[in-house]
Amino acid sequence: MQFIKSDINLDFIGKRKFGFSFSIALIAISIAFLIYHGGPRLGIDFSGGTLIQIKFTNPASIDDITSGLNTIGLSASSVQEFGEEAANEYLIRTDNPLVTSEGFSSDLKQALESSVGMEVEIRRLEMVGPQVGEDLREKALLAMFYALLGITFYISGRFEFKWLISGGMAIALILAVILFKEIGFSIPLLIVAALIVSLVLFWFLDLRYAMGAIVALIHDVTITVGVFSVFEKEFTLPIIAALLTIIGYSLNDTIIIFDRIRENLKAHHKKPLDFIINRSINQTLGRTILTSVTTLFVIVTLFILGGGIIHDFAFALIVGVIIGTYSSIYVASPILLTWEERRKRK
Repeated sequence: MQFIKSDINLDFIGKRKFGFSFSIALIAISIAFLIYHGGPRLGIDFSGGTLIQIKFTNPASIDDITSGLNTIGLSASSVQEFGEEAANEYLIRTDNPLVTSEGFSSDLKQALESSVGMEVEIRRLEMVGPQVGEDLREKALLAMFYALLGITFYISGRFEFKWLISGGMAIALILAVILFKEIGFSIPLLIVAALIVSLVLFWFLDLRYAMGAIVALIHDVTITVGVFSVFEKEFTLPIIAALLTIIGYSLNDTIIIFDRIRENLKAHHKKPLDFIINRSINQTLGRTILTSVTTLFVIVTLFILGGGIIHDFAFALIVGVIIGTYSSIYVASPILLTWEERRKRK
């Protein structure tokens, strides 16, 4: 079934300045909200603490729940409704990692039933120490950074046949990160510095395909993180998994377009680069839209019917798929043309 005509010729490249401006605006808004909120709102997976999920037979007052928590020393807890309103479920969070023993569960259950006046079911009880949370945060950042370096190696080797150059650069950056990590440098700042150094190296080593792909991926992750900051959603381990999934999805879209650009460079070598890139985007547009729509259909279904546990995970994927599809067309591919135009001017 053909949804998009094969001879369609939309002027994506002609609108690239609008695309760049729109992306810069989204990134600026994302960074502004992250600064305003003091960074992403970390869940207990990364910040440490205790998470308790409870369920009552009937609606309960948050003040009554808080009163019951105060009797067992959880005065600094936050309580919020969880899931659908009819579920009568609540999430309790505290920054202090508690001893989640059987005795603690019994005390908690007794205190809540006494203050609320109805039976309570403790459905989840998770505790993460501060050191474990810090280690998980560092490993999550390193996982995304190493994934980006692996992508750089693959893209440069496949499309520019610079396996040795890109491989050597990736190994050098990994060793540098490990060395500075052992010295005691802050991992978030170290990753940001390494990404900036990577982009500078792409420029001097003429790794234009890698530059286009990595800038698009950084664009996707930054905006997704920014959207989470706008809505004040928590960052947990499942969200990191969602970000890695977004990186893979966006990269797949970008590679499809890059592959068609490479084919058209051979078939239409006398044509200008802007014509070839625009033609390549149009030729792959049907596949891009069909893939995105079918993927979004599944994710939206998970978002609506999947329940509170995977709600934020599905939300991150929805944002990532939309932004990733957009960046493959308006960020990754136009960067190749911008690179070529600047090289010609020089």
